[in-house]
Amino acid sequence: MTLKPIAYYHCPLGEKFGVPRQSGLAPSLRGTVEFIHPYDNPLALKGLEEFDRIWLIWGFSANKELPDWEPTVRPPRLGGNTRVGVFATRSPYRPNPLGMSCVRLEGISEDLLEVSGADLMDGTPIYDVKPYIPYADSHPGSAAGFVDRSAWKELQVIVPEGIELPEAAIEILRQDPRPQYHSDPSRIYGLAYGNKQIRFTVSRETLRVISFE
Repeated sequence: MTLKPIAYYHCPLGEKFGVPRQSGLAPSLRGTVEFIHPYDNPLALKGLEEFDRIWLIWGFSANKELPDWEPTVRPPRLGGNTRVGVFATRSPYRPNPLGMSCVRLEGISEDLLEVSGADLMDGTPIYDVKPYIPYADSHPGSAAGFVDRSAWKELQVIVPEGIELPEAAIEILRQDPRPQYHSDPSRIYGLAYGNKQIRFTVSRETLRVISFE
């Protein structure tokens, strides 16, 4: 089977660092799905406007430098130290570098989809788009393994007066974009957002923004 992109995703996040770990964690983050020829035919989108959410099937295009596949990985939710089976996670370290994300469909313009809440970086190839159907795709009360046992603690984000951050950027910072084995409160991190850099420090459960320029 040969996969080829039908579209590319575009958003303010041009690097892997800072990309939400799951879709829906930064609901204010807006992006677009831009179809390429010959899939840029508006007829292919006929009827999609009736759906609130869609599935994006995409590729981990920034993982070319990763080592060969391994059967276990270290999920950030478990602190980055505990290993579990790769098929029990949504880790990008997979036999085939495919991801799937449920996003809100905000609008359709010719061959362009406007979406929000995606966990993809700018330039990600999209291999398929499918409508989200609640009766088939939603199963409330289902067990979620280690995710149920390990609550993700959001950070308190402090933004000094005079610095205006987009709401989507605050949502991303609140989820703690750092690798989970990083704990140096004096370290200054940089997160690319659009054509600017957000610089910040983290001490315990508080993230302080230093600059956005």
